[in-house]
Amino acid sequence: MSQPNPHDAVFRLVLGEPANAASQLRAVLPHGLASRLDFRRLTQVSGSFIDATLRWRHSDLLFTVPIDGREAFIYVLIEHQSSEDPLMPFRMLRYVLRIWDRYLADHPEASRLPVVIPLVVHHNRRPWTSSSQLEDLLDLDADTITAVRPYLPRFGFILDDLARLDGPALRARPVTPPVRITLLLLKIATGNPNLAHDLQDWADDLRAVLHRPGGFEQFVALLRYIESVGEAPVDELHKLVATLSPEAEEAYVTTAEMLRAEGEARGEARGEARGEARGRAAALVQLLTLKFGPLPQTVLDRVHAAPIEQVEAWTARVLTAETLDDVLR
Repeated sequence: MSQPNPHDAVFRLVLGEPANAASQLRAVLPHGLASRLDFRRLTQVSGSFIDATLRWRHSDLLFTVPIDGREAFIYVLIEHQSSEDPLMPFRMLRYVLRIWDRYLADHPEASRLPVVIPLVVHHNRRPWTSSSQLEDLLDLDADTITAVRPYLPRFGFILDDLARLDGPALRARPVTPPVRITLLLLKIATGNPNLAHDLQDWADDLRAVLHRPGGFEQFVALLRYIESVGEAPVDELHKLVATLSPEAEEAYVTTAEMLRAEGEARGEARGEARGEARGRAAALVQLLTLKFGPLPQTVLDRVHAAPIEQVEAWTARVLTAETLDDVLR
């Protein structure tokens, strides 16, 4: 089983908390829109609308929130890929349509659709340069676009481009400490050997994460993220965390123990899988030898090197096969 995307894990934990999500949305949505939303009633909705083949590069969260007394949704997608997706307006439109499809399935008597506000959070080191408007993807010249515009879908998304968000702007953004540190780490953590040093200037926010309800769990999630994507020396990171508070160091020890246990579990699982594969290969060799006599070394090497799925397929053919080639075809 594949390991969860580390970006996805920390994004969902931190932004999945309504107070954190509300602070981020208030900060990035246009003021005229944000002022109409009742963020006190912001609620996360379960489910993901991303294409299965793209889940390694995107994460998404859906929220419901009243707008002027009516039901509305905010759809947040975070882009993890190292290069931007020029087709993002099309992809976002597809996801919005899926949200409406699910809404209509849940409300079969509805004759109107709730608004869905689309937001993309981009955290590549390079700023976003592609368009956020669907119209710009259409293969038409300017004159033709003008002529057919009344018959084209109008759609665009709001972009929060972290690559253009510098340190002072991030400090000034009115978000909760967990959101501020999450955005910072999305910007600077991946592959950064100097991460422990870079985080020293953000010590107050790191401490503040721990002092919030549920802060210990979120702090551990942030440490796990740092360990997963960063390259800071362990002793430097430990030294930084130890200066924050005893609770922070406890979280660091907890994280280290969890990562060690997970590593051991993965190692044991790999060992068990290898043992099972060897056992099935040995059983197949025995069956083949009983039916066809002593096997050439090339066949033995092939059987022992094959993945377990292939060994199972060969084993299923032994009873009906008339020759060795019929089994190993």
